[in-house]
Amino acid sequence: MQKAITDYTLGVVGAGSWGTALANLLATKGYRVDHWVFEADVCAQMKTERENKSFLPGIRLSENLHPTNDLTKAVGDKDLVLLVVPSHVMRMVSARMAALVGRATIVACASKGIENETYLTMSGVLGETLPAMAMENYAVLSGPSFAREVAQGAPTAVTVAATSPDTAEMVQQIFATPAFRVYTNDDVIGVELGGSVKNIIAIAAGVIDGLGMGLNTRAALITRGLTEMRRLGLRMGANPRTFPGLAGVGDLVLTCTGDLSRNHTVGKKIGEGKRLQDLLAEMHMVAEGIKTAKSVYNLSRQLEVEMPISHAIYRVLYEDLPARAAVFQLMTRDLKHELDAT
Repeated sequence: MQKAITDYTLGVVGAGSWGTALANLLATKGYRVDHWVFEADVCAQMKTERENKSFLPGIRLSENLHPTNDLTKAVGDKDLVLLVVPSHVMRMVSARMAALVGRATIVACASKGIENETYLTMSGVLGETLPAMAMENYAVLSGPSFAREVAQGAPTAVTVAATSPDTAEMVQQIFATPAFRVYTNDDVIGVELGGSVKNIIAIAAGVIDGLGMGLNTRAALITRGLTEMRRLGLRMGANPRTFPGLAGVGDLVLTCTGDLSRNHTVGKKIGEGKRLQDLLAEMHMVAEGIKTAKSVYNLSRQLEVEMPISHAIYRVLYEDLPARAAVFQLMTRDLKHELDAT
């Protein structure tokens, strides 16, 4: 007899702002959630004060949320495990989970990024580190969703993608609340790429805001950034219909315009003249676009995909190209037809 959705056992791995917001959403819905926290001091504080003051201050944590530093407790014997760790540590953390994840385990991922060394999205990384995981039980959750607003109950819509409709619908039912609307999709790679590339474009949007270039410039950047996202997606087998959706243009617009966007904030400070090295030393939380810019630059060159905005941001971040010079170079490229051939 199939288990009822309400009887599923859940574990969440990662206690940054997004991981905490999602874990608390599930706990508030009534699930018992075992929540793996990397930092011992943050875990202790979450237990005693019922608040993650380091990453999501001001949000009261449900009593159904059980923070732990024990990965086995968070992952072992769970029906669904949600991964929300920075993309650059996904391989290390997930490898530690390998003996705890079986073929029946649903593995959902809300992390956004592309690995620097392999150019793999998170599904590719987990396919290598979790050999027992059935890929039909893998799902990716993405869309326009600032952690703080989700935690505060602001109406939010996201998408969950899986190759199996049953898996997508199961994850949809587990996460959906009256304030958190979840759509389903079968385009895993497209949803992953949308969530990754939008962070690079958000850095670019921040740069032009830091330079004081105005709303015309930002609108053009977002539009052409969407074109780059679609080009890479098509080359990698994504469904083009994904990119006008929540995981594409929805997340892109939010991250390029919202004050809560860490990637936009990084770009804005660079546009104002700050050095990346100094910003990294000051940052408490990860801006995924910084590392993803390197992956997308190398991957797009390997696949021969034209992504001029993404390449310009790579050069600003890693080759010390002045931000204003990057904009000039983009604006003075050869003139061409707006629409791609496909």
